[in-house]
Amino acid sequence: MAAAAATIVSSAGGLLAMLNESHPQLKYHALSNLISFVDQFWPEISTSVPIIESLYEDEEFGQHQRQLAALLVSKVFYYLGELNDSLSYALGAGPLFDVSEDSDYVHTLLSKAIDQYVSLRSKAAESSNEAAMVDPRLEAIVERMLEKCIMDGKYQQAMGIAIECRRLDKLEEAITRSDNVHGTLAYSINVSHSFVYRREYRQEVLRLLVKVYEKLPSPDYLSICQCLMFLDEPEGVANILERLLRSENKEDALLAFQIAFDLVENEHQAFLLNVRDCLSALKSLPSESVQPGYSDPATAQNENSTAPEDVQMTDESSAVTKSVDEVYPKEVMYAERLTKIKGILSGETSIQLTLQFLFSYNKSDLLILKTIKQSVEMRNSVCHSATIYANAIMHAGTTVDTFLRDNLDWLSRATNWAKFSATAGLGVIHRGHLQQGRSLMAPYLPQGGAGGGGSPYSEGGALYALGLIHANHGEGIKQFLRESLRGTNVEVIQHGACLGLGLAALGTADEEIYDDIKTVLYTDSAVAGEAAGISMGLLMVGTASEKASEMLAYAHETQHEKIIRGLALGIALTVYGREEEADTLIEQMTRDQDPILRYGGMYALALAYRGTANNKAIRQLLHFAVSDVSDDVRRTAVLALGFVLYSEPDQTPRIVSLLSESYNPHVRYGAALAVGISCAGTGLSEAISLLEPLTSDVVDFVRQGALIAMAMVMVQTNEASDSRVGTFRRQLEKIILDKHEDTMSKMGAILASGILDAGGRNVTIRLLSKTKHDKVTAVVGLAVFSQFWYWYPLIYFVSLSFSPTAFIGLNYDLKVPKFEFLSHAKPSLFEYPKPTTVPTTTSAVKLPTAVLSTSAKAKARAKKEAEQKANAEKSTGAESSAAANTGKGKSSSEKDGEAMQVDSPPEKKSDPEPSFEILTNPARVVPAQEKFIKFLEDSRYVPVKLAPSGFVLLRDLCPNEPEVLSLTDAPTSTASPAGGSTAAAGQQSSSAMAVDDEPQPPQPFEYSS
Repeated sequence: MAAAAATIVSSAGGLLAMLNESHPQLKYHALSNLISFVDQFWPEISTSVPIIESLYEDEEFGQHQRQLAALLVSKVFYYLGELNDSLSYALGAGPLFDVSEDSDYVHTLLSKAIDQYVSLRSKAAESSNEAAMVDPRLEAIVERMLEKCIMDGKYQQAMGIAIECRRLDKLEEAITRSDNVHGTLAYSINVSHSFVYRREYRQEVLRLLVKVYEKLPSPDYLSICQCLMFLDEPEGVANILERLLRSENKEDALLAFQIAFDLVENEHQAFLLNVRDCLSALKSLPSESVQPGYSDPATAQNENSTAPEDVQMTDESSAVTKSVDEVYPKEVMYAERLTKIKGILSGETSIQLTLQFLFSYNKSDLLILKTIKQSVEMRNSVCHSATIYANAIMHAGTTVDTFLRDNLDWLSRATNWAKFSATAGLGVIHRGHLQQGRSLMAPYLPQGGAGGGGSPYSEGGALYALGLIHANHGEGIKQFLRESLRGTNVEVIQHGACLGLGLAALGTADEEIYDDIKTVLYTDSAVAGEAAGISMGLLMVGTASEKASEMLAYAHETQHEKIIRGLALGIALTVYGREEEADTLIEQMTRDQDPILRYGGMYALALAYRGTANNKAIRQLLHFAVSDVSDDVRRTAVLALGFVLYSEPDQTPRIVSLLSESYNPHVRYGAALAVGISCAGTGLSEAISLLEPLTSDVVDFVRQGALIAMAMVMVQTNEASDSRVGTFRRQLEKIILDKHEDTMSKMGAILASGILDAGGRNVTIRLLSKTKHDKVTAVVGLAVFSQFWYWYPLIYFVSLSFSPTAFIGLNYDLKVPKFEFLSHAKPSLFEYPKPTTVPTTTSAVKLPTAVLSTSAKAKARAKKEAEQKANAEKSTGAESSAAANTGKGKSSSEKDGEAMQVDSPPEKKSDPEPSFEILTNPARVVPAQEKFIKFLEDSRYVPVKLAPSGFVLLRDLCPNEPEVLSLTDAPTSTASPAGGSTAAAGQQSSSAMAVDDEPQPPQPFEYSS
């Protein structure tokens, strides 16, 4: 026996010989032993595979024995690298193929089995022939594996496999059997957004999750409503909101308000208006008699309502409310809550609060603008316009137009389209000023009757401005814009009115407005037609309507490149977010003979697959980026990658790194903007490293793109977080002040200065909401903005992507109570950038350029002298004397002394910086700071949902004590004068600035003017 054992160990020959014996028992003995030695002797066993296969196929051989033969063949094929054959025999091995075995063989075959199962299930789903093509043995293996995962408590693994295998029954089982159902549901939502690439299937998963959520004893309404928004089911959301609003518990009403604010953050106007209308319809259910009391969207209860039509209703509705009050106290409570939630859903409440925040916390630095203005030659209209754009972006949404009012002479030199842009810029500054938007723009708007005699450029600009003010919330202004469009045949005014209408009615798919714009398009005027094409797209965002083919047909007919380009972008906007549904149209556009339509095809790919990181879309874009004959198409293909990848910003620099070194400057420009778009507001180190070399590229327009992209990435990042921010600010200043710098990169530097300090240094660029929805308006805004290559006025669309970096806590009355919370990080990490130094201004009147450059040199010299003295005296060994010397070095020139005080960190070192900061509601909280936000334990207010920024509803633990409110004075002071006279508003805002701002910079600036 011992000899026999020795033989077996050194060779499998004896066992293989046994396989040819006639007795089944001997064959079985051989198979059992060969299985245990297959790892060592598979090369030898492989020669006998045909014999073992014939045993497996021999139906007279016992079932267990046949399965054993199958397992042996499977293992041999595995070692031979024939995984398909190995898997098919493993399936034949039935239960002998043990899914719980921890070996490379089992792991490899299981992943192969899942891949095969997934592809078969996908094909079956696409051909709507469920399960017909799937091998039941394969299904059994996958089910055994899923069961094992659930038994072992590996729920996330089971859910991942179930989602991938399209086994929603198993997904539900894994979620309901898990020990933390809320956690696993949240994980499933995350997985379905990140990894489910087919839109239709993603919706199936979300429907299932909603079903599971609703079965829970305490449903998570916040998550359910987010899912319902994805599924485009406004009735479901309205039902949940109504249930919460009717509850006698105040906390339920707070939760309803929080849900509404979270939905508003996703900027899906059409959906929100549908929810609002469903709520109006629902409320007639309880009793017809009370209906008049609150059928109007805004009643007297609503202090947040801003639309002028609503205000006129006050007397009538309050009278009715009184009578209701006596009969139905419950209904009155519901009516009051309904009014509040409608104010939120229409966006008015959040716009109003944002406006107040941006006004009160405005920290824009007018000295930067003054420096730009003085260094720009008047002959250079591009830089003159760029300065106006930069000012508008810098003050976006703050309502502070001091710079324009102080420089009226300089501003009045703008002619033609520059005048159009200058007027439109007011729309960006006053964005969201829904109450006074129209009266603010009144001096510039087309006057009725005999044409009014104003400049058509400023009239067109004013209509565009109205669109920017009411972007995504145009109910109150749409009619006026339509009348303005119909009442003119001047193409410049039509251009402005079309853009304004597109913005105000964004995504509402309003047929009447569409027809008005189409009429303009068919006049075949190049200037008006371009705006009409874009406007149609804005109107029909994401509707994937048959209108796209109508637009495409006209693009083939017209001879005007401008119109074709406007339509190309417009068509792309119609398929926003439709993913594979848009493939036919994308295919049609990307195969077109006309490069402008292929260019539109790149945008269609970008917008249809926005934020999905879909591999197919990325592959297509990379293909066009390197193969298309048109530079425009190649540039846009690379740029489009930024839109597809913004949900995974870390990936973008890696994917475009080689393209950023392309020999073709258009591709390099596209790579810069792709990184700018997808990494906007992240301050991502890899993105900055990729853009740095491009900011000093040999080609001027590449430098321009890189500077703008760098500003987009760095917005709201300060020098303490990344020292390269300081370097970049100095680089911008140097480019702007350099007389020999070319216009293109100078323009890029001026725009970058505006974007860096956008919205009074209180906004960032966000394309994803906190619940990982894409922010429709923001993505659309950046898409149209990126077309400024051809048409500068489109630069203003960047303001649509601005998101305030604010924490605004609200009580039940939607007011902002004062309370404190904690930012667990050093204050310097997230503070505002230091204001530019005063000395520059005091002597900047005669020769700004010289002063600035010498002051920089003087500062460097002072530092150098100080260091030399310090080093010389080090031998004495006293640190204090070194510090004293730095002081002397500074005072050698008074000007530099002041300059050093502003930006030299060493002074702070005397006292260690605290490791935390107490913030007061409302507060500026930048994205990188969110992870450090903590709520104090003994606080009077507790958030309904733990959220580090945005609008957060607060539970008041001491409801009977009086509250101290914030954000009350500033907005009323802007609001009233602006309505009456624009000049008064200007005075108001500049005086408010002097109070709110660090007093030093503005004062000398005001004197000098």
